[in-house]
Amino acid sequence: MNSEKARERALFGPGGNSESFQREKQKTLNAPIWVKNRGLDAYEYEAGRGIATSDEVLRAIGAQAKAEGIHMSFHAPYFISLSGVVTETRLKSISYIAESLHAASLLGADTVVVHTGSAAKITREEAMRLAADTLARTLSEVETGGVFIGLETMGKINQLGTLDEVITLCKLDERLRPVVDFGHMNAREIGHYFEAEDNYRFVFDKIANTLGDGVARNLHCHFSKIEWTNAGEKRHLTFEDTVYGPAFEPLMEVLYKDGLTPTIICESAGTQAEDALAMKQYYASLI
Repeated sequence: MNSEKARERALFGPGGNSESFQREKQKTLNAPIWVKNRGLDAYEYEAGRGIATSDEVLRAIGAQAKAEGIHMSFHAPYFISLSGVVTETRLKSISYIAESLHAASLLGADTVVVHTGSAAKITREEAMRLAADTLARTLSEVETGGVFIGLETMGKINQLGTLDEVITLCKLDERLRPVVDFGHMNAREIGHYFEAEDNYRFVFDKIANTLGDGVARNLHCHFSKIEWTNAGEKRHLTFEDTVYGPAFEPLMEVLYKDGLTPTIICESAGTQAEDALAMKQYYASLI
């Protein structure tokens, strides 16, 4: 599997297409070469509102990414609900994940990012039981084809997806991997969660101690500055924000000092390509 291979460095790229990409009237078909020309290494194909692209186009994007050396990942639809209380609706998530895995395979992606679900109307224990059941059914019914199902840490307090919850679910099967969204975690803790290197290091160490060094070293991550309220995440910001954070510099320091080589997908609000490059340049300056 791609993410099991030893890497020499961390990889950086945008989640979806930035405003600069759109201003140039580019097509997603050309996203990998556009990303490469801007000095980036990775691209996360966003299908949050559903998969509306043909197999032919997805295969072409994947071929271009392979030719340009761009590391691909895939964000599954937001309407997937691993912990939904309506059984019929919840089990539809299995087919949505299957469709996402198929799309990821065409793109040459190694990870499908999935939201873990809601715990707004039920206890967190019940939400975890339902999510575990959905994942177990998925893995028994669907061939993953070497693509990891990545479970994302979430930003709203009433959502399933603390770091501990994600790790617990990933223990169910080696085909499940954590996707750490540092902005979400910071917002969920009402800010000030990632103020120093040790705050970031704690996340990697915890994953290494529970899921293994290889998983922690090549972690798939999201990063953005996010405005928060008492309920957690409110909205994504850009790196121009000086109020909400988190700061990316301490994370880059940890990656360099500890020899970690994750994929960092930037999800800034419209400036994800530019902000991804800012992280990569800071990281490169340390090396």
